[in-house]
Amino acid sequence: MSSPRPITVIKNDHTGREVWRYEGTLLERTPTHVRLEARFSREDLELGYVAFRRGDRFVEEFYSDRWYNIFEVHDVADDRLKGWYCNFTRPAQLGEDMVSADDLALDLFVAPDGNMLVLDREEFEALPISDQEREEVLKALAELQVRVSQRQPPFGPVAADQTTEQKPPVPLKGR
Repeated sequence: MSSPRPITVIKNDHTGREVWRYEGTLLERTPTHVRLEARFSREDLELGYVAFRRGDRFVEEFYSDRWYNIFEVHDVADDRLKGWYCNFTRPAQLGEDMVSADDLALDLFVAPDGNMLVLDREEFEALPISDQEREEVLKALAELQVRVSQRQPPFGPVAADQTTEQKPPVPLKGR
């Protein structure tokens, strides 16, 4: 059995400029997908709909053929599922020991009960990106909303069709 491999995650802004870097442990790799585990390493962050705490466990899915990534968030104290945080990005660059993605502002938070919050739509609409990129992100949002409502992996057993839009009280920076 091989030992866990470290992997570096690089979050870029919409221009491709690095804004955050952190380390994780590689769990699975395919030609178009990387699954890793990382710990939330920032100060506690209360967003109103969820709180991220230092040490929370994130199981992160990155794709080179999709316009999003998905973070399954577990509480540091008891490993309870807090929900899924989905970032809409350009398809990820998957290197041997690193993953990078260009964040395009729009996010989707899925609570364990299936409630969905579309976040930062105004910020997304203000981005200077192409119409094609905007269309790809909106198609990806619709795809994830269907996956959640149908309880498709990784979203598990959740309640269906409870989508609302909300701007978070505190903008999420980093992961």
